[in-house]
Amino acid sequence: MWDPVTGMIRALAYTVEDGLSTIPMEFAPYQSFFVVFPRKKPNDRRVMVDLGLNFPKVKPIATIEGAWEVSFDPKWGGPANITFDKLDDWTSHKERGIKYYSGIATYKKTFDAPGVSGKWVFLDLGTVHDMARVKLNGKDLGVVWCAPWRVDITGVIKAKGNKLEIEIANRWPNRMLGDSEAPDKDVRTVKWESGLLEGKEYKAGRYTFATFPGPGKLLPSGLIGPVRIIMNYE
Repeated sequence: MWDPVTGMIRALAYTVEDGLSTIPMEFAPYQSFFVVFPRKKPNDRRVMVDLGLNFPKVKPIATIEGAWEVSFDPKWGGPANITFDKLDDWTSHKERGIKYYSGIATYKKTFDAPGVSGKWVFLDLGTVHDMARVKLNGKDLGVVWCAPWRVDITGVIKAKGNKLEIEIANRWPNRMLGDSEAPDKDVRTVKWESGLLEGKEYKAGRYTFATFPGPGKLLPSGLIGPVRIIMNYE
């Protein structure tokens, strides 16, 4: 089996009977794999029991709860620093700079994880809109952009004082929609350094420009969670 997202390659347990190969498989929503069959036809009733489970069973052992420190980019209308009492969709926030924000925001949190051990330990982000880069204790664990929203933290997580940083990037239409509505429509003064429009200043208020209206509704954004620690038990 080849995982096209992570690049992982590993053997699968399977059975063959009467020319039919049976391979137990599990998929996250919208997930897919490449399965490569051997060139030589295996014997019937061959059972590769020595490989164990194709997909090790995992279970959540802790949920990272409480407040998060979040920073948006003020250049795109968001607050430089704010505290989220709980994880929530940006579009449900009362502050326009968050509700209509498009770009990258960084979530930070310190947490303890006593008693965490196992062959594999993962950080599961729950639901993400739309991409995430995860750093734990200074180690960059890479980008996740599809389900399962999960990164391997084996050997990185510790019992106390884990420093977690998650960068979340959403899509562009939300800022475009906010720019088309008052009070953001014409509140900024813009001057093109290139000399466009004879180099004159004019009222715009917009962060974005487009020749089409976009989706006409806000798209879900941010880290929704729940953020959990999970590990294998088989």
